[in-house]
Amino acid sequence: MKRWFCLAAFAAVVVGHSVSAQAAGLELGVGSTSDSTMTYRLGLTSDWDKSWWQSDTGRLTGYWSGAYTYWDGDKRASVSSLSFSPVFVYEFAGESVRPYIEAGIGVAVFSRTRVEDNNIGQAFQFEDRLGFGLRFAGGHEVGIRATHYSNAGISSNNDGVESYSLHYTYPL
Repeated sequence: MKRWFCLAAFAAVVVGHSVSAQAAGLELGVGSTSDSTMTYRLGLTSDWDKSWWQSDTGRLTGYWSGAYTYWDGDKRASVSSLSFSPVFVYEFAGESVRPYIEAGIGVAVFSRTRVEDNNIGQAFQFEDRLGFGLRFAGGHEVGIRATHYSNAGISSNNDGVESYSLHYTYPL
């Protein structure tokens, strides 16, 4: 019960931060793992409203990402996770469409320590992501992302798990 309370508190902080920000988005994602488990992601994003290395080619920027992911295993093996991550984005210049690449390292908490046949060792995990996509005028975004979860050797069991997904972000 205490773990679920902590997860709910974490989600409330992420939601509160994202909704109060000026440039926020609702992220919907669907993907699969290497073992064909479907993943469904619902998240909130909050732009940093900062740019670095701005040029005619593009700019470096970023956003905060908080999300809930449901890992659809069989009834005994379904898993939920909450994650929070800072994400760096290099956005290429463009008028109505801006291609981008992204990378981030954050944290996640899982409801189980087994995902498919992988023993992830503990509930606390690191979330690493790489992706690319397109941002459209008006703030809509579509992309492809690879996300890896691992406890970085904190636990003796550290099989890790990956998810490959398509995502869409709707501006709020």
